[in-house]
Amino acid sequence: MDSSYTSQRTKPLYRGTQIVWYILGLLEVLLLFRFLLKLLGANPAAGFTNFIYDVTYLFAAPFLNVFRITRIEGSIFEWTTLLAMAVYWIVAMGIVKLLFMGKTVSTPEAADKMNEEEE
Repeated sequence: MDSSYTSQRTKPLYRGTQIVWYILGLLEVLLLFRFLLKLLGANPAAGFTNFIYDVTYLFAAPFLNVFRITRIEGSIFEWTTLLAMAVYWIVAMGIVKLLFMGKTVSTPEAADKMNEEEE
């Protein structure tokens, strides 16, 4: 297989994985801000706090009723945000694995992988 063909197939795969990890990183940072703001008892009426809560609500909403909210003197330990972060990380891993399944492999490379899986 010539190297220009491999390069043409590898570049979109590489870019695709970069995009997945970038989106995950951005989402994880926003959810971490949400978690920390709730934990530290930030004023929800403050502009930044309100912005973070509004932006992250869509991503946290599916998980909000999974666990009870733990309140400690004005602070909220939001387990559900941690769960959301873990689930989105697992989903990103799955997407990257799917992208790699489309990667062209040589017959010897495929045979080696099959032998590894049998062991």
